[in-house]
Amino acid sequence: MLRRRWMVAATAAFVAIAAVPAAADETVQLGGASGVLIRPAGKARGSIILLAGGDGMLNVGANGSFTGLRGNQLVRTRQSYVSAGFAVLLPDRGADLGTAVQTMAAIARPVTMVGTSRGTQRAAEAIAAGARPDKLVLTSGFLTPESGPGPNVSQILGSAGSLPRTLVVHHRHDGCRYTQPAGVEPFRAWAAGRVSVTWLDGGADGGDPCQAAGHHGFAGLDGQVVSAVVGFAGR
Repeated sequence: MLRRRWMVAATAAFVAIAAVPAAADETVQLGGASGVLIRPAGKARGSIILLAGGDGMLNVGANGSFTGLRGNQLVRTRQSYVSAGFAVLLPDRGADLGTAVQTMAAIARPVTMVGTSRGTQRAAEAIAAGARPDKLVLTSGFLTPESGPGPNVSQILGSAGSLPRTLVVHHRHDGCRYTQPAGVEPFRAWAAGRVSVTWLDGGADGGDPCQAAGHHGFAGLDGQVVSAVVGFAGR
């Protein structure tokens, strides 16, 4: 009963946030590519960098326009983070994420980098290359060899020394073979106290198990994902 009440409250909070009018978007240059920057109406309480999954190609154009990956879980909820008081940046594939962190730090700290699915690989590569976000969130992540095949965060970083304070958000029934739930606890152990975990359950599950319409993309659970990230980024 308590869990049901919490889920209803979280959904209601998300609907209320999403109902706030969208802020104007702008295009910014981030080294080799562009990004979409969205500022809140008032003073930002912090900054959030959203790294989409898949090929990461947003196809950013002028005046904050873009055409790619609009259904990606982080992309489709971008305005909810703005409405919660954060400045938000969506870097296109090829953007210099070190520059992205510096750009957002000049607007408001702390800077939280949030990656989902293959975006978690991009986040790890950026940190390994010297990017220094204040916080990191990994959703549906490529975390450890137990997650499945392909490069993962622990392998890319090599050691947990450069890992900032990190939140992992994962669905208990993620069916993607690259981001299996079995990879989460080994990642927590590898990180040696730097990582907290939020498990989600329920929602919808349809289509390709590695795409946005299923548990991997937290279909039906956007409000809970936003609440978890906002709670972590705002602390």
